[in-house]
Amino acid sequence: MASLLNLVHHPASTSLSHSLPSSSSSSSSCFFPRNNINVFTPKGNKHIKPSSLIVKSAETDESITIPIPSNPFDTIPNLKLNLLSAVSGLNRGLAANEEDLQKADAAAKELESAGGLVDLSEDLDKLQGRWKLIYSSAFSSRTLGGSRPGPPIGRLLPITLGQVYQRIDILSKDFDNIVDLQLGTPWPVPPVEVTATLAHKFELIGSSKIKIVFDKTTVKATGNLSQLPPLEVPRIPDALRPPTNNTGTGDFEITYLDSDTRVTRGDRGELRVFVIS
Repeated sequence: MASLLNLVHHPASTSLSHSLPSSSSSSSSCFFPRNNINVFTPKGNKHIKPSSLIVKSAETDESITIPIPSNPFDTIPNLKLNLLSAVSGLNRGLAANEEDLQKADAAAKELESAGGLVDLSEDLDKLQGRWKLIYSSAFSSRTLGGSRPGPPIGRLLPITLGQVYQRIDILSKDFDNIVDLQLGTPWPVPPVEVTATLAHKFELIGSSKIKIVFDKTTVKATGNLSQLPPLEVPRIPDALRPPTNNTGTGDFEITYLDSDTRVTRGDRGELRVFVIS
């Protein structure tokens, strides 16, 4: 379980090509595999231009709203739309190839440049809340550790990665990485679903860099085993750890931040894109 500590910045594309119906559905929003998404415009007066698009999974009811820039020359909303479109359908980066990585990185750099330097000394309140990870460039390595060592995703270990969140409390300085996992089991036993919460404390370094310090990992069974109590995973004593630079701390820079979108770059150059959940 220690390798899960690498999941988020820590010692851890394609454009939307679907045609838009003239009207449909109501507003809400997230990104799904290329062949399993539907795009809608919110209901309303057909003579009034819609203010958002709804990207909805064809297999589930989960959806996410992408604001449509009211002014085509309004730079920031258009660049946000470009970035979110570039990373949609990449399964958080697990399905990304080299071309996808380059497109996402280029779109992020354009948004970062237009948004300017992030100053968390004034905008720290924008970090507050629960953020959903929609893209990590490190996941293209096909391991849960991203750019660091971690268990592979595939046939060697039957682990299916679910949603990944960050829960940030600016008052208590809590910074929790929350990971939904499905663990394969021998037939006919059904897969085991768990949620791992990797608790940290954070501190601000400079104007835009965050340092996190690992506290503990708690695993809670969900689904059919949700009645089981949570299990706190013991931490390996420092004296027994292998000689590495991973001491339970990490840092990353927030390169773009507004009320619903956050872009970060990790200490190993990992690009991550979050939306408020």
